[in-house]
Amino acid sequence: MRDNRTRRTENHMVLRIGVIGGGQLARMMIAPAVELGIDLRVLAEAEGMSAQLAATAVGDYRDLDTVRSFAQDVDVITFDHEHVPQEVLRALVSEGVAVHPGPDALRFAQDKLEMRERLAELGVPQPDWARVTDASELQAFLDDHGGRGVVKTPRGGYDGKGVRVVGAAAEAADWFERAGGEALLVEELVAFRRELAQQIARRPSGQMVAYPVVETVQRDGVCAEVFAPAPGAGERLVQVAEGVGRRIAEGLGVTGMLAVELFETDDERILVNELAMRPHNSGHWSQDGAVTGQFEQHLRAVADLPLGDASPSAAWATMVNILGGPVDGTFESRFDAAMSEHPDAKIHTYGKDARPGRKVGHINVSGDDLDDIVYTARAVAAHFD
Repeated sequence: MRDNRTRRTENHMVLRIGVIGGGQLARMMIAPAVELGIDLRVLAEAEGMSAQLAATAVGDYRDLDTVRSFAQDVDVITFDHEHVPQEVLRALVSEGVAVHPGPDALRFAQDKLEMRERLAELGVPQPDWARVTDASELQAFLDDHGGRGVVKTPRGGYDGKGVRVVGAAAEAADWFERAGGEALLVEELVAFRRELAQQIARRPSGQMVAYPVVETVQRDGVCAEVFAPAPGAGERLVQVAEGVGRRIAEGLGVTGMLAVELFETDDERILVNELAMRPHNSGHWSQDGAVTGQFEQHLRAVADLPLGDASPSAAWATMVNILGGPVDGTFESRFDAAMSEHPDAKIHTYGKDARPGRKVGHINVSGDDLDDIVYTARAVAAHFD
């Protein structure tokens, strides 16, 4: 077994946490790591990524030797994304590396078919679904569900990618061809009132903390806005959403942050849509709107430190994504007007180049009036169009 000891400085022990992936989620772990005295190290996919300030290595996260070399100098491995192959993760665990979330949990965020099967075993409410390997199986499902359905590639999809609404099996013919005989996932097209998200933090020793259930607004398959807590959420909805989140976190053995994306249906059901085992867009509001933000909470959880209070620090909080970025000029040229007009807003940018539809930053605002803070957040985000 590997002796995974923290690095000793003159006066104290320093915990070293390694993050695989150099995107904006790793970037936003840097500030709370500094505040907690954690030595955060990042394995980035390329030079100049969002988390370059903490990038101590650059390489392919799919290559075992690259990841093994990175893991030698840290106490805990965690993630900016869920795409590290299972064989790499299991090799690390077999060598005594602490990996959170571990491969046994992470596989349910990596493969949507495995997720659906495991959630069914746990008795978690979810849309009707099926594993389909050819057009005839898909058409049979569509015929049984009003003629329409949602086809998903089991692995690799995010932000609306790998998801297609179809009205006939022929509309997924290219995906079946690319799948080479492997199954696709088809789900009923849910009639929902709105989308929600429930975040749970869980540490290896079992302690769990729940954040308020929030409402999320998607545009073109990408999260655009979040309202916390979810407006009009009654006691029953809050209890059901939190109960589902806790059941999943414990049943799958998740360590770190878990985001459970939910549908609130027209007939008042709560159904699980997707899972993410890392900090998540639906929780960005908590950076400035909760006692303990999700990025600090994730670091606490994967290090098996006592979890922080997840309560909101104001009556309402909202997050509005900056999608695309400035068409002309730079981010820096927009700061003066945005900050002068709205000094109560918190601006977070990701160090990314502008590109249509790309998440390049977000705005957080908290306060006592939901309409006021949403107006402010949207107005600030508009400065960066």
